[in-house]
Amino acid sequence: MQLTDKEFSWIVSYVHKRYGINLSQKRVLIAGRLENYLLRNGYQNYSEYFTKVEQDPNGEEATNMINVLTTNHTFFMRESLHFDYMKNVALPWVKQHATSKKDVRIWSAAASTGEEPYAIAMVLKDFFGLDTQWNTQLLATDLSTRVLNHAIEGKYLAEQIAPLPDKWKRAHFTRISNEEYEVKKELKKDVVFRQFNLMDDIKFKGLFHIVFLRNVMIYFDEQTKRNLLNRIYNHMENGGFLFIGTTESIDKTGTNFKYVQPSVYRK
Repeated sequence: MQLTDKEFSWIVSYVHKRYGINLSQKRVLIAGRLENYLLRNGYQNYSEYFTKVEQDPNGEEATNMINVLTTNHTFFMRESLHFDYMKNVALPWVKQHATSKKDVRIWSAAASTGEEPYAIAMVLKDFFGLDTQWNTQLLATDLSTRVLNHAIEGKYLAEQIAPLPDKWKRAHFTRISNEEYEVKKELKKDVVFRQFNLMDDIKFKGLFHIVFLRNVMIYFDEQTKRNLLNRIYNHMENGGFLFIGTTESIDKTGTNFKYVQPSVYRK
């Protein structure tokens, strides 16, 4: 099955316009992943499939396409310095700033298969302890429904949870087989998973104190990044903290975020 120049241009344009993702240098990836999907599902060529996607951009095939094309690589305690900083600096500020409402608003904006939001939830459990007056439920979103379903299920192999502190493994996971563990219900209820396209307007209730936007902007061009960062800025509390990937950076002239240290910014 041959991906023509016209078909390649169509999908690059469609995915960039709808999701902000730049696939202009990913022709081999597109062909490799989509060809297998099309053959399994009885399509004769790429154009037949793209026509179906275009006819129903919110339909099942459009969802399947982005699930197939997006790479969701993550692991527990990735860039662990962010969790230390959150516990030692950001959360003490939140506790002082939001003491009247006792409502911590945190957004994991590229949640993938759940490792990041569950790690954040465990940090919150450690920090607030038995103080049940605080609402510590956090929002976790991703574009891919496939990875969100994995996250909601909350099942991980022993090797996947190996980087976690032993006390977290004991407190927040149940062993369900020799090689598999499941996040306990008490922690699951602290994370609200939602499908969300970062190109859409942010209409979540309330302003966020902390936003994790890690290792997703590498797929965006500079203008898309600036637009996204400005939307997030407008939906954060004054003084709120933004964490990005340690290999990422923000153009200081394009947004109002203030640099704190590498990969950490504040409104």
